[in-house]
Amino acid sequence: MTQKKQYSLSILLIFILNGCAVFKPQVPPETDAFKSIVPREFRAVWVATVANIDWPSKPGLPVEKQKQEALAILDTVQKLNMNAVVFQVRPHCDAFYQSNLEPWSYYLTGTQGQAPNPFYDPLKFWIEEAHKRGLELHAWFNPYRAHHPKGGEVSKVSVVNTRPEIVKKLEKGYYWLDPAKKETQDYSFNVVMDVLRRYDVDGIHFDDYFYPYPSYNNNKNFPDEDTWQAYLQAGGTLSRKDWRRNAVNTFIQKLYREIKKEKPWVKFGLSPFGLYRPGQPPSISGFDQYDVLYADARLWLNEGWLDYFTPQLYWPINQIKQSFPVLLGWWTRENKRGRHVWPGLYAGKMKGAEGVDELTNEIMISRGFVPEGAGQVLFSMKAFMDTSAVLNMALLNGPYHKQALVPASPWLGKNNISAPEVQSSLQKDTLFIKRSVSAYDNLFKWIIYFQYGTEKKYHILNRSQIKFKIPLYPKKDENGKSDKLRQVSVSAVNRNENESSREVIYLEKSEGDK
Repeated sequence: MTQKKQYSLSILLIFILNGCAVFKPQVPPETDAFKSIVPREFRAVWVATVANIDWPSKPGLPVEKQKQEALAILDTVQKLNMNAVVFQVRPHCDAFYQSNLEPWSYYLTGTQGQAPNPFYDPLKFWIEEAHKRGLELHAWFNPYRAHHPKGGEVSKVSVVNTRPEIVKKLEKGYYWLDPAKKETQDYSFNVVMDVLRRYDVDGIHFDDYFYPYPSYNNNKNFPDEDTWQAYLQAGGTLSRKDWRRNAVNTFIQKLYREIKKEKPWVKFGLSPFGLYRPGQPPSISGFDQYDVLYADARLWLNEGWLDYFTPQLYWPINQIKQSFPVLLGWWTRENKRGRHVWPGLYAGKMKGAEGVDELTNEIMISRGFVPEGAGQVLFSMKAFMDTSAVLNMALLNGPYHKQALVPASPWLGKNNISAPEVQSSLQKDTLFIKRSVSAYDNLFKWIIYFQYGTEKKYHILNRSQIKFKIPLYPKKDENGKSDKLRQVSVSAVNRNENESSREVIYLEKSEGDK
């Protein structure tokens, strides 16, 4: 079956211009002619900095080269009609931003603790440039990893040496914070909240690294005997596994609560290992994150201690023991609090036509399981920077053909916004639109809706774009005919991706109006 046919099958699953007259009715988006033509879908990509997977291409690049690479990534994300970047700011107790709590990352400058020269703040740069392009920027943290073997030598400024009382050494060259220590929880909590308070991020994001994977320690038990004994001596009654899980649960719950107190509009997302436990659902077998990573991901989703949930479903559709749709269906049924379920997909795992078909079909299946407010997070950006661009073209010609808004999160509040003020004028056969830039601090995007004949179209503009033009007559068809522009409306979108009412700014004159 061809990719085009597969895509088609997946589809089955699932008013007057200011210069002409004054006519500006406010039209609620639920009732107007353009209702629901803009898709709602979270389209994000992970940009991994650990081991220089995605950015920068190697440690110690000149600052201008770092910026050039970052802009190339963001431009590509925008061109692919994605709407969010999940940017790794803390690979392992280090920082891709100016911090008084942790040292500059080795992967940035080649020396842990050394600032960029000439100085700039990468996170601030990424946020500003993402927002210019209408992209959300989610700050991605590793909560417990203290040092990675690819992160250079353990430096004097590493947490391994500055806070040795909370660090455990593993046998494969990794160092790990002890999740059960209150000092660890406070330390990582303060790091996350510091970024939340000082940077204009749209989300806080954790991946699947809680307690380490067993292979990092040659399949030996995590070395927390001292912490465990202290717990028992203090009268603790939980089993060791429950005690570990409880430590992670406590941290997740507290962090979500405090994020909402500080900045309610910032989304908290968790991306755990995609398989909860073998046998859940019954046909599934494999790694047990609940019993090995001590991550009770189902509890976090059930309790709503997050705004979006991104299980890493890196297996193909037809892999029976870890089937993508079977696992996604199970997770969506566990979504008791109505949060977003946006699966993580491995974009770079399969190559060529087979990989393109697999990814396209997984996206369509995710839309089928979450028809209202679908989404995906793709790993990783490297897959889309391939000069052959086969995957990119497949997305643009397929599921990402049209622009999309991020699904709204009603539990985060409405934060209503008014339709934008625009000036419009008709010059020859072109309608020129210019948006006022005053009094719109909370405007993140704006949308222009337009209709030719019965065909309705739209264009999502970034906050930095204030001008747009629309021809009165589109390109002629094969018979030399062209429908005239019938109407144009505008709306605003705020940081929570809530849309304003739509204001009609152009309406085609009828014969009786002449």
